[in-house]
Amino acid sequence: DNLSSSIEHALVNWKMSDRFTLTVGKQDIALGGYEYYVNAIKVREYSEFNDNISCYQAGVAGRFNLSSTNELVLQVVNNRSGENDETYLYGLPQGVEKAKVPVLSTVNWNGFFFDNAVQLRYAASYGQLAEGKNLCCFTAGNIYEKGPVIAYIDLMYSREGLDSKGIISDLQGPVLMTPSTAQNAEYFTTVVNFDYRIHPNWNLYLKGAYETAGIYKTNGPFEKGLYRTTWNAQACVEYFPMRNSELLIFAHLLYKGHHLTRRAQALGGMSPDTQRISIGLVYSIPVF
Repeated sequence: DNLSSSIEHALVNWKMSDRFTLTVGKQDIALGGYEYYVNAIKVREYSEFNDNISCYQAGVAGRFNLSSTNELVLQVVNNRSGENDETYLYGLPQGVEKAKVPVLSTVNWNGFFFDNAVQLRYAASYGQLAEGKNLCCFTAGNIYEKGPVIAYIDLMYSREGLDSKGIISDLQGPVLMTPSTAQNAEYFTTVVNFDYRIHPNWNLYLKGAYETAGIYKTNGPFEKGLYRTTWNAQACVEYFPMRNSELLIFAHLLYKGHHLTRRAQALGGMSPDTQRISIGLVYSIPVF
């Protein structure tokens, strides 16, 4: 419980049969979606949904191989890596008691079709954030990966009794003397990505995300309704100097625009747009 967030993996796998594997320890939450699942080096800039969730938690998972192309994962993990004051932007709201059993349960299905060219990664999660404050999350990744092309569409939705992502809570400005963690928050994200390896040494990709953040039930200073929409557009050129090497040089263009509704402006919220050009290199050391 509350194992340091600086530790991502500390686990043991038991392969109990050809069809069943048990995992115990600090591990990935078994969410769906390609952006969440793939190596972060290939993401470059995350959607705000994935950028504001805790990806690794301590718990237990059972992995069932239903067939050579279908996998079912049942998982129960701790739903936070620290105390409530560290997990929520302004701690627990007044009158809200901490959870007696702060766990997150997930059902995850992964399917691979047409010689693994089509991959589907779907998951549903439910957990308790505090007494009477629960979390429901649905994530779906639809991926096509064959030859020089990687294309995917991720859909993600969460309905949270407490604002665990902190995006809406962070919209409170100096107009509020005593800011508090928002309750009854909901988030929806769509991510579209297209990679094309035009040459063994060159890769291009375009990526876009559309995200919304709102309140589904009025609480404190937070009225019911939409608070913010976000557009995220990216373009990237990647150069691999040596074939089959972990070294890449990249040039990445990002635009992220935010629109605050009347409700967010009334809180004194600010969300400046971002325009960024990044040039750099990445080298993954092949330790194993």
